[in-house]
Amino acid sequence: HIDVVPEGPLDMWKRPPYEPYCEDGWMYGRGTGDMKAGLVANLYALDALRDAGYQPASNLYFQSVVEEECTGNGALACLQRGYSADAALIPEPFNEKLVTSQVGIIWMQVYLRGTPVHAMQTSSGVNAIEAAFPIIAALRALEENWNTDKAKHAQFEHVEHPLNLNIGRIKGGDWPSSVPAWCCFDVRMGIYPGQDIDLARKDIEACIFDAAGKDAYLRNNPPEISYQGFLAEGYSLADHDKPEARQARAALDQAHRAVTGSNLQSMPITATTDARFFGLYADIPALVYGPTAESIHGFNERVDLESTRRITQSIALFIGQWCGLESKSRG
Repeated sequence: HIDVVPEGPLDMWKRPPYEPYCEDGWMYGRGTGDMKAGLVANLYALDALRDAGYQPASNLYFQSVVEEECTGNGALACLQRGYSADAALIPEPFNEKLVTSQVGIIWMQVYLRGTPVHAMQTSSGVNAIEAAFPIIAALRALEENWNTDKAKHAQFEHVEHPLNLNIGRIKGGDWPSSVPAWCCFDVRMGIYPGQDIDLARKDIEACIFDAAGKDAYLRNNPPEISYQGFLAEGYSLADHDKPEARQARAALDQAHRAVTGSNLQSMPITATTDARFFGLYADIPALVYGPTAESIHGFNERVDLESTRRITQSIALFIGQWCGLESKSRG
């Protein structure tokens, strides 16, 4: 994907985030790891084959999409246009390991109302910002409760904390000396692969309304919940029983071993990727395999250039294994 997350306060970066530079084998800048390097690896793998006089012997689609960071609608649009394949490879930056499972993600926004009064009369008003605190605490309790179920999900049984709640934004009020009349905060909650997303959403809503019901004011002025962005199910390549899934994994393992001299390691991740669209909705096994990167979504994001080179080589060999090769067409 070509989209990136916001860079945050510029003064907290070592250098401007959109002026990339290289230092000690790393390239720095917003999006270098997540995931411009992966896109470049895909593209230059094809260039390497061409420069060697070859081209894929079967159809191969290079897709560069938007909106991965908030909906995944770019990848979904490609599928809706009819693009299909026997397997997909997404070079997200997960340390040269194959992602075997990924969580689902729910985004929602919670809006609270209060009663504004002058700050000298705070006890007679209702502070909408402070009203958010017990609701967030209740969501934290739900998060911990869901994490106790990780043993039921084999891919995440040994992950310390697979499901993460994040309060990504909060804002409210209009004036320092006025009790806030409103507050809204954005929620990101993870769910397990196979967990019913509609039931999960209802559980989150029930948690919010139950917490609000313990407050005399919010009981009669309940929170308003809206949805935007991710409503994403989890996906597990490990559970994809299509023969092509096993064959693709074997081909990638062989390519990785040829480049690195070691077997391809695998890992579950506590984030989501576009792989879910291919795997869940198009029955296309989706392999997530990309370079080593650090501080993605954070300050001073960077990607390991030698790792990117290895990934490029592995992808080129994988294409050769998976698609077959033929002499490059003239013209």
